[in-house]
Amino acid sequence: MRIAAHQPQYLPWLGFFDKMDRVDRFVLLDVVQYKKNEWQNRNRIRTAEGWQWLTVPVHFSFPMAIKDVTLDDRGSWRRKHREALRIHYARSAHRTAVLPALEALLDEPFENLSALNARTVRLLAGLLGVRAPISLASEIPGLPDGADERLIAICRHFGCAEYLAGAGGADYMDLQAYSTAGIRVLFQEFRHPVYPQSYAGFEPNLSAVDLLLNCGPGSLARIRETREAAA
Repeated sequence: MRIAAHQPQYLPWLGFFDKMDRVDRFVLLDVVQYKKNEWQNRNRIRTAEGWQWLTVPVHFSFPMAIKDVTLDDRGSWRRKHREALRIHYARSAHRTAVLPALEALLDEPFENLSALNARTVRLLAGLLGVRAPISLASEIPGLPDGADERLIAICRHFGCAEYLAGAGGADYMDLQAYSTAGIRVLFQEFRHPVYPQSYAGFEPNLSAVDLLLNCGPGSLARIRETREAAA
């Protein structure tokens, strides 16, 4: 059994779901420290000028864990995100199949950022066709604080002998600790697919909503094609 883990992100990019599609279980690391100006509360969509951020305003203080970060709903970020998706994907081929689900998500109440992100991850995974079960790290009792110790404990909790890390994991992971624990570490090799977008040219590294709106539900095949071509 193979497992992977990642911080819960808002409307994650395709590499996030490529990793999820390669494993038997995926864990959202909502217990790790929130990082400002990264991907936990924002992501990018395509526009005629290139791309733009969709950012969720939050309340946090250092060194707060992601699960404790709350949403700042005093403004109109939900309306702005809906309008941005409607405007910039007005001509996308699968707008009617995908956009209503995204708009419905933006209407849901969420008690914190982690709940919002977990919902977006599950929604996009389902639309793409990724079937790996998703768990929250906060639901696992007794996790240690150290990064490697935490991941090893997660592997043991689910009885996994393989851990799939991001491509840069070798630079900071204590691989000997995993070996001692009887866990084989693999590293993700992601090749970004090229697909038709709503505007001329191709802009990579956007939220997965871009692929879904342009290529439709079940478009996980686009990601798998690049993986198979590299094999």
